[in-house]
Amino acid sequence: MTAAALDDIRVLDLSGEIGVYATKLLADLGADVMRIEPPGGDPMRMIGPFFGERASPDRSLYFWNLNTNKRSITLDITKPEGRAVFEKLVRSADVVVETFEPGYMESLGLGYGRLSTIKPDIVMTSVTAFGQDGPHAHYKWCDIVGVAMSGMMTLAGDKEDPPNRPYGNQGYIGAAIQAAAGTLMAIVHRDNSGEGQHVDVSMQEALSINQETAMQTYDMMKAIRTRTGARGALPIDIPGIGVYECTDGQVFAYLGTPGGAPWTAMLDWMTREGMAEDLNDEPYREFIGNLNLSFLTGLVREPEKLPERLKIMAHLYEVFAKFCASKSKWDLYQEGQQQRLMFGIVSTPEDLVKNPQLQHRQWLQKVEHEEIGATVAYAGPPYRLSETPWAIRRRPPLPGEHTIDVLFEAGYSTEQIDELRAKGAV
Repeated sequence: MTAAALDDIRVLDLSGEIGVYATKLLADLGADVMRIEPPGGDPMRMIGPFFGERASPDRSLYFWNLNTNKRSITLDITKPEGRAVFEKLVRSADVVVETFEPGYMESLGLGYGRLSTIKPDIVMTSVTAFGQDGPHAHYKWCDIVGVAMSGMMTLAGDKEDPPNRPYGNQGYIGAAIQAAAGTLMAIVHRDNSGEGQHVDVSMQEALSINQETAMQTYDMMKAIRTRTGARGALPIDIPGIGVYECTDGQVFAYLGTPGGAPWTAMLDWMTREGMAEDLNDEPYREFIGNLNLSFLTGLVREPEKLPERLKIMAHLYEVFAKFCASKSKWDLYQEGQQQRLMFGIVSTPEDLVKNPQLQHRQWLQKVEHEEIGATVAYAGPPYRLSETPWAIRRRPPLPGEHTIDVLFEAGYSTEQIDELRAKGAV
């Protein structure tokens, strides 16, 4: 088997939704990640959708997506016997990832201070909404709290809408990516110095980069950046910029902008197709010849001409929208690429499955689920390492599937395991 980048790293995974993607990133790089579930099973296992539309702890697509390559053990760390097992596991671990409220692990006697006495070079990563200290540290959270409190949500959506929550727990994903990065940096430091440390990740802080220059804009210009939606910064319908309907979905167009062909190339295409209508007549042809970002940003400099220009743009927008509506999204994308006209497909999951680039790179990964007799396609690598490749080596675990194996590895006998079971610790 090809070596993996982290195949000498063992991780104890106590994370909830806010951190579970971090441990997946580590597991997919080869780390031995033990997902520690309460004896009743991880609540995440009951989040749908479910394979075969049958709700069951071993069929959650949400859980599967975030737990490839992990092993699962059940362990109740609130019981003394469970904590003793956890401490024994820490002795052979490199990393502990947890997402409890600040102070909870300390209340169990399992805070970083205690764990570092068991394993001095242990790396402990804690992921929460607001970090381990401060006036908001103990506030409750969910994903929308992070995207709202970070400022990210106020920039999401159309100007006319209230702030939109980005789909798909983007706050959790963003925090988890930073948690994985912080953990890896702490491992490098440990390898160089022999010193462990506590990595404290705040979702609010982790998402700050998603605001781009909003904070700097206010600092320098006292201006508040607002939602622009698909239109961009100008609050009008600009022909060739934004989302357009096609015969089978939508594309995002960005014509007349730096890096692509000028709008006149689009007019030539529409003319060849017999769909330019009157755009080759004046005043439209001259207007199209000048239609670029510089021209658009200068519209307000000549306010007396603005009403007539808006009228022209409205007609251009209408004719261009009709052209897009007559084409498939793939026709617009592929022909646009040939002519350096900037179209992008608003991809659906089906588009991703059929995407020729992703197919060429064999991005989707087929994973056998022998327990249900099915093969399931998973999202592929977020990066590719030439010598120590990312790979899905193991399907997501069943609840407690590896409890016995892990306890044997830790030195427990069959009798001791039975005793732990009798006490409800595993």
